[in-house]
Amino acid sequence: MGFRCMFKALALFAVTLTVTATSVAGQAKAGCQSNCGHISIPYPFGTGSTDCNMSRRFFIRCNTSFNPPKAFLTTSDIEVLHISLNGYLRIQYPVGYDCYNSSGSAYYFDARFRLSKFLISHTRNKFTAIGCDTYAYVEGFTGRTYSTGCVSFCYDVADLVNGSCSGIGCCQTALPKGVTDYELSFDSYWKHSKVLSFNPCSYGFAVEDGAYSFSVSDLSNINFSKKKFPIILDWTIGNRSCMEAKMDVDNYACKQNSDCIDPENGRGYLCNCLHGFQGNPYLSYGCQDINECETLKPCSGTCHNLPGSYNCSCPKGFEGDGRKKGTGCNPKVKPHFPILVGTLGIGMSLLFSLLCSSWVYLGLRQRKLNKLKQQNFKQNGGVLLREQLSKREEYGEIAKIFTLEELKKATNNYHESRILGRGGQGTVYKGLLPDGRSVAIKKSLIGNQSEVQPFVNEVIVLSQINHRNVVKLLGCCLETQVPLLVYEYVRNGTLFDYLHNATHPSVMSWEARLKIATENSRSPFLFALCCFSAHYSSRCQVDQHTFR
Repeated sequence: MGFRCMFKALALFAVTLTVTATSVAGQAKAGCQSNCGHISIPYPFGTGSTDCNMSRRFFIRCNTSFNPPKAFLTTSDIEVLHISLNGYLRIQYPVGYDCYNSSGSAYYFDARFRLSKFLISHTRNKFTAIGCDTYAYVEGFTGRTYSTGCVSFCYDVADLVNGSCSGIGCCQTALPKGVTDYELSFDSYWKHSKVLSFNPCSYGFAVEDGAYSFSVSDLSNINFSKKKFPIILDWTIGNRSCMEAKMDVDNYACKQNSDCIDPENGRGYLCNCLHGFQGNPYLSYGCQDINECETLKPCSGTCHNLPGSYNCSCPKGFEGDGRKKGTGCNPKVKPHFPILVGTLGIGMSLLFSLLCSSWVYLGLRQRKLNKLKQQNFKQNGGVLLREQLSKREEYGEIAKIFTLEELKKATNNYHESRILGRGGQGTVYKGLLPDGRSVAIKKSLIGNQSEVQPFVNEVIVLSQINHRNVVKLLGCCLETQVPLLVYEYVRNGTLFDYLHNATHPSVMSWEARLKIATENSRSPFLFALCCFSAHYSSRCQVDQHTFR
């Protein structure tokens, strides 16, 4: 019982798939006749029931009295040869003619028709006239008024050329855009009397471009008037543009996986399946995915079908895009020197590790130095000095607190060529500040942390002294263990030079010497600053004959 139910379900599923496949293949509405004789009838066109076509303008009358049956446009006698979902259909229509005999006009047919709901394609048709004494006109008055035509003349069969429609025995012209009706008329200058022996008739007809090739024998063929030629008609959905139609969702004709197209000729719109899909865009799910892997076989590797597209891949051990028109699939090239590659990799890794270690070491070292400078600055009374100096800014020029980097740059990192003098307590260097001033920088060897407060007070006091016998204190640096003092540079020599150097003979009396010693002794700190070195004093300067 279970197998019987399963079999019925599978059979029903197979029937459903068959019906669906047939409907899509025929591109007709489900349950409707998909062709008439050899002519396929895709939706929105339909035959039989009115439910099979979108509207009356798309009705196709299938006349089964013919064998095989023939399709006709709506209720007219215009035979349909082909219907395309690209917005055109091919019909068949007879030739118009104007024939003469030796006594004058014999018979005439103007081959007129009106198509209020379809347009004659202006790009796919040509109006053609043949004859050697022929004026052919085509006019229209429905929708838009137009008139066009051409002239064809010749006197001798020898002048005619097969396949040529340049006006000698055959002429052609284009039809205007947007015309819906067609009315043919003729005229003849000599009533064909001069060419009656080989051309008794003038013929005129609209024909699909390329469907007719002129033959000289057509001019004398008495059965040419019975011929019919194909004409291309343009069709669209409704009278609204794509933008307008999309706003009316309930009546919008374009279904899934399709897009709307504004036509080149006339009003309305058309639908087209998206790239990678095919089928009927006017039917629900009528646009189905194309399996490019089967139809195009585009891959040299493995092909993977995707909705509306596909993808190619290469097997393991191969590289490329896998496409036949691309790079294809090629074996991966193995490295010829794996040891060298490995060595280079290890070397690069070690170099990177070394650089990282160096960066970390330098960073830690710089951080340690910065911390030490901050500690020295604090221990040397930098915070207190900065507070005191900020309170005295309004009283004029005060001492400056230099950074260690500034003094290193000024003395070229304390180069020996910058030494002005050495003593038991330290060394004095000549420095050059960024503003161009020359200074003397005292770098002491020892310091006393217990004298921070007196040192700060002394610096503040001395930086304000402006005496002709005292070298001016410009500032200090507190970022070292022992503070660095910055003075104005002594250009005329030191007190030691004038007291002990033979090049500077002393002219001072003992009274002057005693006065200088007495004045300096009043400030022990000042005296220590003045006389700390046997070779250079940073406080005492001789200006030619007078002590400062």
